[in-house]
Amino acid sequence: MTSLKIKRALLGAKNQDGLVMKLIMYLALVGMGFVFLYPLLYMIAISFMSLGDLVNHAIVWLPTSFYLGNYEHAIQVMGFARTLGETLIVSATPSVLQTLAAAFIGYGLARFDFRGKRLILVLVLLTFVVPPQVLLIPRHILFNQLGFIHNIRAYLWPAVTGQGLNSTIFILIFYQTFRTLPKSLEEAAQLDGSGHFGIFARIALPLAVPAMIVSLLFSFVWYWNETFMAAFYLGDSFTTLPLELARFIALFNQMHSGDNDININEGIEMAGTFLTILPLLVIFFVCQRWFVEGVDKSGITGE
Repeated sequence: MTSLKIKRALLGAKNQDGLVMKLIMYLALVGMGFVFLYPLLYMIAISFMSLGDLVNHAIVWLPTSFYLGNYEHAIQVMGFARTLGETLIVSATPSVLQTLAAAFIGYGLARFDFRGKRLILVLVLLTFVVPPQVLLIPRHILFNQLGFIHNIRAYLWPAVTGQGLNSTIFILIFYQTFRTLPKSLEEAAQLDGSGHFGIFARIALPLAVPAMIVSLLFSFVWYWNETFMAAFYLGDSFTTLPLELARFIALFNQMHSGDNDININEGIEMAGTFLTILPLLVIFFVCQRWFVEGVDKSGITGE
């Protein structure tokens, strides 16, 4: 009897996991967590090291003192305050417009039957299947003719028309979300005298808040991290933190080319990298609860 209890405690019984299974699960979770957190922890540790700490092989993780000079140089070279403001504009504005456009398109496809609806759905999916590199040159020619090059309108107009960064994903999310809404709500609103736009604004959108949260956050992160499109379309009119990070070493060497006491080192690069992702980390921690609920309720996992 005692051996049976020990066996159940170690291996589990029926729907209860045993000690061995829990141990394996916890070790797997710790290992996966370490893989994801190691680059971040390494970046933070190196960013606070002075050049003396970096060349000292005895110092691996903890610096002898928290050296803030790396951050001072990174902020100076990247023009952090100005660049942060422009990055927020370039990321947040098209994200909001793209979310509203995707919601409007998804609602129309989900709630109305019209000729060519299936063709439109196929074309929407096709825009996601076709590699964006194929459309790069034709879109650049079109934007150049419209005067959108070196202007934020190169971001805004595609977002408004449902052709923003990965808009297809958000259109399909809203399409699936609105399809699940009971039609009785719309019928009751129509009896009260509401039109189609009023039903969309006052009933459909409030019920699609989880999908809107997912769309906003994903759009914001993708626009924030986009460097090629920003350099290709925005030019010198706007800059972003990832773009400035890519130019970081060249700019730093140019500013301090005559200063023999300041050497480019890994600590300054890690400080610039951490400053670039810090706003995203803050947004994630602030919006974590709404983001998780949005992902769960919007069905983005395919359930």
